[in-house]
Amino acid sequence: MIVIPARIGSTRFPNKILADIGGIPMVIRTAKAVQSIDDVLIATDSNEVIVLAKKYGFEAVMTSNEHQSGTDRIFEAASLAKLTNNEIVINVQADEPFIETSVVKAVYELTRSNIIDESILMNSCYKILNSSEADDPNLVKTVIDANGMALYFSRAKIPYPRDHHFDDYKGHLGIYGFTMKGLKTFCNLPHAPLEHIEKLEQLRALYHGYNIAMVEVETQSFGIDTPEDLERALKWHLL
Repeated sequence: MIVIPARIGSTRFPNKILADIGGIPMVIRTAKAVQSIDDVLIATDSNEVIVLAKKYGFEAVMTSNEHQSGTDRIFEAASLAKLTNNEIVINVQADEPFIETSVVKAVYELTRSNIIDESILMNSCYKILNSSEADDPNLVKTVIDANGMALYFSRAKIPYPRDHHFDDYKGHLGIYGFTMKGLKTFCNLPHAPLEHIEKLEQLRALYHGYNIAMVEVETQSFGIDTPEDLERALKWHLL
């Protein structure tokens, strides 16, 4: 199941998930982008989103307005859907209206291939960034080991190229694959100091000794965090 956390509040861009993109609200356009992969469930704290989902033929469930993260919200939604331990749950953010099907499929397949390995708590993906792109702290960077497992995630530029120019940074995309059992484990872990410092919840898994499997993807999509991002997205949509 693909679960889209759709919190109505946003500090930088209030009500952004309802923003119009080509005549369709952002959250619905995101759902449409991934509906061919698996069942879609929208997890929200807004009656308006519930009504919108019904209008466009998507299932939605009301969740608490006190969740501290999208992962906590999708766990509540998946629990309400009564998913069993080995069922796959893919977290796709509501502000990714142009996400390519191939990207979500890559995370889905990676999650399925790791389904019996309980040391792998999360599965995710990255794209290659050049040095200039990697300067942006809003683009999270990761480094991985020889087995494709994440060593760390940071808003800083990692690795640091001490002796030469480097154009092979790995930009993390916020799409996560879990088993239902793994999702429950993650949400029950204590919060970690690194998680609070970087404001990156995936560091919770690494801090407590779990693995995060990564796969490289190619994508032109981007999350919409600000009105300026929306303007860029609308220009792209019109091309």
